[in-house]
Amino acid sequence: MLGRTLRQANPFFLIAGPCVIESKDIVLQIAHSLQEIGKELEIPVIFKASFDKANRQDIASFRGPGLEVGLDILQQVKQETGLPILTDVHETCQVEAVGNVVDIVQIPAYLCRQTDLLVAAAKTGKLVNIKKGQMCSPETMLLAAKKVTTTTQHQDVILTDRGTMFGYGDLVVDPRNIPKLGQQGAMVVQDVTHSVQRTGSSLSSNGDREYIPTIARMAAAGKISLFSKDLILVVGVDGFFIETHPNPQQGLSDSTTMLPLAELRPLLQELIAISQASKARG
Repeated sequence: MLGRTLRQANPFFLIAGPCVIESKDIVLQIAHSLQEIGKELEIPVIFKASFDKANRQDIASFRGPGLEVGLDILQQVKQETGLPILTDVHETCQVEAVGNVVDIVQIPAYLCRQTDLLVAAAKTGKLVNIKKGQMCSPETMLLAAKKVTTTTQHQDVILTDRGTMFGYGDLVVDPRNIPKLGQQGAMVVQDVTHSVQRTGSSLSSNGDREYIPTIARMAAAGKISLFSKDLILVVGVDGFFIETHPNPQQGLSDSTTMLPLAELRPLLQELIAISQASKARG
């Protein structure tokens, strides 16, 4: 069962892939690279890509190939690489078809409170990954997770932090969110690429790619002690969410925040070392 595999991941699992399906060739190139990285580093890898970016700021932005073509490409990724697949849904009418292909159904951040969408995703029987809304507190996300766990039989859910709005055009990452999101047993993931976004542009999201390693290092530390009412909270994620592309500058979506594919392996090696060192100190 995938949920058990991810919970037993040592030191963490990885959700990675391009922001959007640009073409079958690009997607397969990235997927095969991720397959090799996962085997080399001995960490579970889930391939992610969106068939439709329905929440783009500009109506002229590239959205992807759509449901039917996108799912065909994701199915081919699964067949060629054996990697589990994750993609997001925006409407309840998409959920059944997506659930027939993917292993994890993702709820986008702006839709994290949509009850019908959460329940429909849970009814597929697949794992559900809920992205934390930029405007939502951890407590709100625990209620969102409850909508999933009370619908499914396996009681597993993933909560992914992707930063919190700071003013109108910036995001900040609050490390307190990691233990808070895990209070009721959800697997907790840090999205380190969307967390560096800046949404101030009227046309598209920009971002500060250079801070990806900084946020990732914070989340990898398994024994950061945060004191709250005399309690020690242990920070340390179950997994990382990293969007990656062979040439992000030429990417058709989130080009300023995807990590260059060539930089992924060394970053993961560093994060593994940090996580192992932190656990040793604990």
